[in-house]
Amino acid sequence: MERIVVVGAGLAAAHAVETLREEGYWGPLTVVGNEPLLPYERPQLSKDVLQGKEFQVLHDAAWYAEHEVRVLTHTSAERLDLASRTVVLDDGQSLGYDALLLATGARPRVPSIPGVERAHVLRTWQDEQRLQAAIRPGARLVVVGGGWIGLEVAASARQQGTEVTVLERSDAPLARVLGPRLAEHLLALHRGHGVDVRTGVDVTAITPDGVVTSDGEISADAVLLAVGVTPRTELAEAAGLSVTADGVVADSRLRTSDPDVWVAGDVALATHTTLGPLRVEHWDDAIRQGRAAARSMLGDEVAYDWQPYVFTDQFEFSMEYVGHSSPTDRVELRGDVEQNAFIAYWLGGEDGRTVTAGMNVGIWDVNDTLREMIGTTVDPDQLTDLR
Repeated sequence: MERIVVVGAGLAAAHAVETLREEGYWGPLTVVGNEPLLPYERPQLSKDVLQGKEFQVLHDAAWYAEHEVRVLTHTSAERLDLASRTVVLDDGQSLGYDALLLATGARPRVPSIPGVERAHVLRTWQDEQRLQAAIRPGARLVVVGGGWIGLEVAASARQQGTEVTVLERSDAPLARVLGPRLAEHLLALHRGHGVDVRTGVDVTAITPDGVVTSDGEISADAVLLAVGVTPRTELAEAAGLSVTADGVVADSRLRTSDPDVWVAGDVALATHTTLGPLRVEHWDDAIRQGRAAARSMLGDEVAYDWQPYVFTDQFEFSMEYVGHSSPTDRVELRGDVEQNAFIAYWLGGEDGRTVTAGMNVGIWDVNDTLREMIGTTVDPDQLTDLR
């Protein structure tokens, strides 16, 4: 392998670069990123950093210099030519490659409603800085969307004295992911901390004074849109790679429809060895896919075979979730739910006894055990809180 180019400078890209050097590749290596910063972890933006704690990049400039990695910040890839194996940048420069990794990530979904340009989104450090300026005691923040990001921001802002309203279209936040009982638990948690969570609500406009909803108007000093993300597939699609609305298609080795191009992170619709085509928008998958794609580029036999993982911190609700459950799966809870110290098991399959996912809340060092249980058949009466 003579030349490797990585387009995208997020978590997947950083771990791919790190792995390439660890595995002995010392050829030319270039990372192209459109942000002004070196690669960093995004999960901290809605949690620690938004609460005023120090922001850190994954590796400083000295690390990239020492490892002979060229990082182009403030730079976008405008065109990909698969035939000539070149990437054309927005400054007119062309980069030739022998292997290319697309780690272009995703962008916040922005609904087509009047005044939407007035709202904040949260994806980058710059987004966080603008949002942080609006979070202060007594300020009024409306969060549109009750998913992971929306609820994490709500908790971070409320802990700093901001008056927070969360607007969620469904009957309860994260109901499709967690099931009705746990969704109601999260709903009660936020309301208990003074977050005004309103469900079954549609936002029809954003005004200088707040938002207009299907239930009326809500005054706000700032509005955050947290209604999901869309994979950044434009570069791949224009080049002729296999792309769907849900990402850049890849096999279980993270290889795209072009044999010289790999994909990793939020943009990847890769073939999981047991779950099939799967795109995961979480920290752990970005790290693992970045590492796996790097090894795949070097000719190693790798497989997308690990279970998805997500974590969150919202007030006293701190958890780790592993697996891939279905909305029809049954949820079994073991432990003290009211004290946020419990294990949740999702059971599905033909017999309703196959563990599809597990979640540890306030009980630590057990997530590996839950990961090992995924796919096994259990007796529900024998399930415990693992303590």
